[in-house]
Amino acid sequence: MFKSFTRLVVYVTLLGSPQIFAACSILVIGDSISAAYGMDINKGWVTLLQNKLNRNNLNCKLTNASISGDTSAGGVARIDKHLADFEPNIVIVELGGNDGLRGLPPHTLKKNLNTIIDRAKNAGSAVILLGIRIPPNYGKPYTSRFEQVFYQLADEANIGFVPFLLEGIGDNSDLMQHDGIHPNEKAQPIILNLVWNSLEPLLSQ
Repeated sequence: MFKSFTRLVVYVTLLGSPQIFAACSILVIGDSISAAYGMDINKGWVTLLQNKLNRNNLNCKLTNASISGDTSAGGVARIDKHLADFEPNIVIVELGGNDGLRGLPPHTLKKNLNTIIDRAKNAGSAVILLGIRIPPNYGKPYTSRFEQVFYQLADEANIGFVPFLLEGIGDNSDLMQHDGIHPNEKAQPIILNLVWNSLEPLLSQ
């Protein structure tokens, strides 16, 4: 998720149906977990989400604005432009892992993510926050405070929430790439299902 610091945004805009106008617009702003690091972009969970929308005849435009190596501060710097460019009804936020690996203070992570959430909500977008955890070698006090940031934000902002995006994946070597950090192709449908459980209720509103 975190080693490549490519600044080229993976803007993948896919049409969810053959209709001319989309009934909804979904923006994913994330890091390499959502940019399909180490695999074909078409195998990543975001593309799998678009495929699922298509199969369910949901007329949605999905934009993947994820950058490998990005941080919560990077998300703050880009969110306003993404909101203006894509006018999303739903924003899926998948950021923070790189902050943790760099030892960013949890209160700074919370401030940055809260800014992204507030700006999205102020633009009229529903928000889903995807939680992440960091390796235990960072020490229990830090890893615990880091993880709690996501729970606190989800509760305070009253938004959709996936507590841990790599639930059932991160501790299974068969589902991880050789670096032990990035999920592999086999893990992508599992990630999709975790996200879908929070996204589906919003699609019926």
